[in-house]
Amino acid sequence: MRWRRAVVIGASGGIGAALANQLEAAGTDTITLSRSADGDAHLDLEDEASIAAAAERIGGGAPVDLVFVATGYLHGENSGPEKDWRQLDAEALARNFAINATGPALVAKHFLPLLPDEGRAGFAALAARVGSIGDNRLGGWYSYRASKAALVMLIRTLSVELARKKPDAFCAALHPGTVGTALSKPFQRNVPEGKLFTPEYSAERLLEVLGDLGPEQSGRQFAWDGEEILP
Repeated sequence: MRWRRAVVIGASGGIGAALANQLEAAGTDTITLSRSADGDAHLDLEDEASIAAAAERIGGGAPVDLVFVATGYLHGENSGPEKDWRQLDAEALARNFAINATGPALVAKHFLPLLPDEGRAGFAALAARVGSIGDNRLGGWYSYRASKAALVMLIRTLSVELARKKPDAFCAALHPGTVGTALSKPFQRNVPEGKLFTPEYSAERLLEVLGDLGPEQSGRQFAWDGEEILP
């Protein structure tokens, strides 16, 4: 499936950069946005004004048929994900929700209107298997798990309205696997052999999964291998 015009948010990260490169290589007109970029390429998920401004700029051009939010936040520099409820912290919880759930929701608010009213189009955001409530058997990682679970609920709720307003479009949450990026670096020693992916491999598989999705799969979460992850 070739996308005509795509927006990748979080394009300075490992997965985001790989997604943008592969879309461009496939001939897609690809717009990259990130918090670290300057000028028209700047978008900060914690600043709705920057999200709205980016959408307004892009909306003046050709229709966008793919929006991909390739961002994620796990923990700060001075603390790891919680292993005990005594480590729960309001600031850490708020930051996880701001980047993993609230930010993508605000991107949807401003970018879903850019999708065409007719014709196949998609909105995707990076989720995580650990955000599955039914799959949570190990506990811990409270902030990350809860914020990614919230993201999946937001995607599901967005899909209901999207079906009414743009019936040929879909939205989905995508689990990229464990990828060799800065986010996973402190935990890579525990990853089974063959299960630590390069950003390029993960991006390739995610784009393959996206190519098979349509309105019938809207509002659901899928892993890098196409397996549906239940909430």
